[in-house]
Amino acid sequence: MSESAVLYAAEGGVATLTMNRPEVLNALNNDLLAGLSAGLARAKADDTVRAVLLTGAGRGFCAGADLAANAGIPGPRDVSQGLRERYHPIILAMRQFPKPIVGAVNGVAAGAGMSIALACDIVLAGESASFLQAFTRIGLVPDCGSTWFLPRMVGDVRARALVMLADKISAADALQYGLVWKVYADDKLLPEALATAQKMAQMPTRAYDLIKQGLAVSSGNGLGDQLEVEALLQGLAMATEDHKEGVTAFLQKRPAQFKGR
Repeated sequence: MSESAVLYAAEGGVATLTMNRPEVLNALNNDLLAGLSAGLARAKADDTVRAVLLTGAGRGFCAGADLAANAGIPGPRDVSQGLRERYHPIILAMRQFPKPIVGAVNGVAAGAGMSIALACDIVLAGESASFLQAFTRIGLVPDCGSTWFLPRMVGDVRARALVMLADKISAADALQYGLVWKVYADDKLLPEALATAQKMAQMPTRAYDLIKQGLAVSSGNGLGDQLEVEALLQGLAMATEDHKEGVTAFLQKRPAQFKGR
């Protein structure tokens, strides 16, 4: 992992990944992308980590791809292959991650940076945060999952307007549209996001994994198929230690002590 591009810290069951190129609003270059991949892999492999908090250093969450980093590269580039090799694995890893990911959007989330924010499980934003589908401003199309996330989150009408008009929207509008869960005062964002991640780190981690699996396939299933998915996942959930602990705690009228197993 590039320690300069992505900072990693783990404490109390929460791994915090901080995109760390504040001088360019954490624009995505190869080092930052590699750091995100490595940080996610490290948090996944660490059994003491049961939730992830993702944020950006400085006054931005992520401004998207670093256009300046590629401007001086001579000759044609295979952009499609670059997306497949460097960007797609991160979005898929986040959505398939077996632990919850809390995103703390502390400033601008633009282009692929907005896609990364939307790939989190719980998205929180500061009052000064903004969201921008910047692609058409430079003659490109949305990528990194934006054309998948947006219609499902905000509906077709808003999705088309967001990606075609490329208007920057405020945190308040993002909340109204359903892009974020809650908005906090800027100085309260990170403490609240950490508290949310810490709370989730104490919950039944395996159940979260199974929930994410169920949600991932729901949009492509009819009701009957999804009912079967739920039945299969519930069977797995009921076999976990955390389910047994939850039932025991309920019967004993005490708080459950989940272990994430």
